[in-house]
Amino acid sequence: MDMGIYRNLARLAIAIAVAGSVAATSHGQASYSATIKAWREKREAELKSDGGWLTVTGLFWLKEGANRFGTDPSNEIVLPEGSTLSRAGAFEFHAGKTTLRAEAGANILSEGRPVTSLEIRPDADGKPTVLNAGGVSMQVIKRGERYGVRIKDSNSRRRREFTGLRWFPAREMFRVKASFVAYDKPRGIAITNVLGDVQNMPSPGYAIFALGGKKYRLDPVLDDDRLFFIFSDLTSGKSTYPAGRFLYSDMPENGFVTLDFNQAINPPCAFTAFATCPLPPRQNRLKVAIGAGEMKP
Repeated sequence: MDMGIYRNLARLAIAIAVAGSVAATSHGQASYSATIKAWREKREAELKSDGGWLTVTGLFWLKEGANRFGTDPSNEIVLPEGSTLSRAGAFEFHAGKTTLRAEAGANILSEGRPVTSLEIRPDADGKPTVLNAGGVSMQVIKRGERYGVRIKDSNSRRRREFTGLRWFPAREMFRVKASFVAYDKPRGIAITNVLGDVQNMPSPGYAIFALGGKKYRLDPVLDDDRLFFIFSDLTSGKSTYPAGRFLYSDMPENGFVTLDFNQAINPPCAFTAFATCPLPPRQNRLKVAIGAGEMKP
């Protein structure tokens, strides 16, 4: 066999190897794109669900004493027409405790059962009491020292007219492996919300990652068994929501964590004026444009 045949066989072997590598890469990209597509469809479905943020239509801060509710505009808490009576009852608020006093015929339900008097658990306790009245739900939330009643309407205009989310194309360059520097024990990070309330939230450490040849840092807080990153970047206020976005990740393993910015999402405040979203801490305001994830609605 002469040298020309050897060279041709070598070229053929290289071509086959390259083709195999390209095919494997293409398959990997297709698989990743399918994963992101399915994740985004789930995100949109949750947003459009009966309890999703598109259904939030009101937030009424409680004052000491009786806070009347019903469909009449003169009530302190005004419910959508057709949900219940014009004067359906009152939330009696005293020293941080809220008690429902409903009128007969108001048809207020809790866990599917009619109620006329009930002490209400706020969301700060983990499992808030949810009241239902004709497609409308009510629950008490606690923010700072304030308590309020949040209203959700399954027939809200935003939900009816929602046409879908807008996303940057999914690109693997924005799925980065970050080093995670853990603290000996969680440290408090001051997180301010849109109301101006400040809450110290536990952070287990910080992530260091590279984009475009430069290194950046993000400090997460704990959200159950996940890391929760509240961040902004140079796309904020342009192609993405001005106040910043959210990103969740699994807990670190072996000193690393995966940050997939293709899964960055808008905060609830992008969809309703009645949310109380946390804002990015100063150290999470990145001086880089991250053209990935969810765009402005």
